Amino acid sequence: MLKQNLQFKLSQKLSPQQIQLMKLIQLPTQAFEQRLMEEMNENPALEGGNLDDEDKFEKDEFDNNDEYDDYDDSDSIDANDINIDEYLSNDETPDYKTQTNNYSDDDEDRDIPFVAAVSFHQDLVNQLNTFVLSDDQRDIADFLVGSIDDDGYLRRSIADVVDDMAFTQGIYTDEETVNKILCHIIHELEPSGVGARDLQECLLLQLKHKTPTESVDLAIKIIEDQFDAFTKKHYEKLLQKYNVSKDQLKKAIDEIEKLNPKPGGSFSGNTKITEHIVPDFAIKIIDDELELTLNGRNAPELHVSKDYQEMMKTYKDSKDKSNAQRDAVQFIKQKLDSAKWFIDAIKQRQETLFVTMNAIMHFQQEYFLDGDETKLKPMILKDIADMVGLDISTVSRVANSKYVDTPYGTKLLKEFFSEAMVNDQGEEVSTIEIKKILEQVISEEDKRKPLPDDQLAELLKERGYPIARRTVAKYREQLDIPVARMRKKI
Repeated sequence: MLKQNLQFKLSQKLSPQQIQLMKLIQLPTQAFEQRLMEEMNENPALEGGNLDDEDKFEKDEFDNNDEYDDYDDSDSIDANDINIDEYLSNDETPDYKTQTNNYSDDDEDRDIPFVAAVSFHQDLVNQLNTFVLSDDQRDIADFLVGSIDDDGYLRRSIADVVDDMAFTQGIYTDEETVNKILCHIIHELEPSGVGARDLQECLLLQLKHKTPTESVDLAIKIIEDQFDAFTKKHYEKLLQKYNVSKDQLKKAIDEIEKLNPKPGGSFSGNTKITEHIVPDFAIKIIDDELELTLNGRNAPELHVSKDYQEMMKTYKDSKDKSNAQRDAVQFIKQKLDSAKWFIDAIKQRQETLFVTMNAIMHFQQEYFLDGDETKLKPMILKDIADMVGLDISTVSRVANSKYVDTPYGTKLLKEFFSEAMVNDQGEEVSTIEIKKILEQVISEEDKRKPLPDDQLAELLKERGYPIARRTVAKYREQLDIPVARMRKKI
């Protein structure tokens, strides 16, 4: 049996403008600038830079967006229904012409030039030119260099290299020949240790390039014959094996610790792209008061194209309106609306970033005044969301990838957020504070007898932080601190 009924329900649907705003908010400064350039390239009705007096756009046309909230580009709009006057400018000064963005032309950040350096692999190839090699040897050496990874290792077996050369390069040789070229040519290249097949061989190659001394000779024996005992820091076994004093063993270990486990990474001409962090905010201390500024690159000067406004005016003034003109004015309207929405979204983004960071700054005022990380208060996203009246997801987007320049260095905003734990006095303390205390305790321990996690938990308990051993282990791992056995020193 079929029947119809009417049902009312409330549902939340984000408008295209809200979605656009959320996407803009989560972008850091550099990504925002790239997104801005993309929008300006895609929308010819959007322009940047200063306007001449006769090109100023009416302020109300930016601020009053009610009529565009439900606009859908897919709707077919009769050109005769478009109010052309809404898209024409007058001589009033818009608000973006009078705003202060704390970013003068003198402070303009210029593009950082990258040096056109020789790559790591090209440098190895250049070094091969210093060897007298036959054509076959040159081909094999070039192939071996091309098989070395960015860390400087040859992570393939000789048999695989021989097969690969035969199938891909038509170079037919044997394992003995390849191994000879690897050991007598590739292993002689700089930096020392390049072309090693594992860590043990890498350290041995570097030690054998050193000037022979008693400590270096002992280090070579340890790596060559007792590598497993060395990595597990079984120092007593090494003392008995080589019948040396603790001082002699310590000097040999010092020689090993000076070596580079990733020789390729130390190459000065490495052309890997370096990520340059541009702070989105800056906090300064002026007369014992905190002052917050938003990076001016987040507040660009944008305006609607005068040419597009003139097209609208031309259409309005024309007496005979053709179908082509009607189609054109609909296209122009869409571009003008899109430009207005984008400008409005940027203004809302700027305001959201500032008020959120301002709330974080005041919440963590004690830290920002003296830089002591133990004074960071427990702070979660909801705390800031309640202060500024925004949704938690919005605060999360602001904090996730934004940086702030402080008197104590450039910090990632999400580093200021932490859960709360209760100390022995019933006070809530930040987990950041506990990690800092844990790091301090480990730095002060006797490295000859490092403290295991259960003893670290006892020490923290004595200092007023009753946490379990497994929690200590979790915090230690988050701090990239190894277990007690691996922290041992002779």
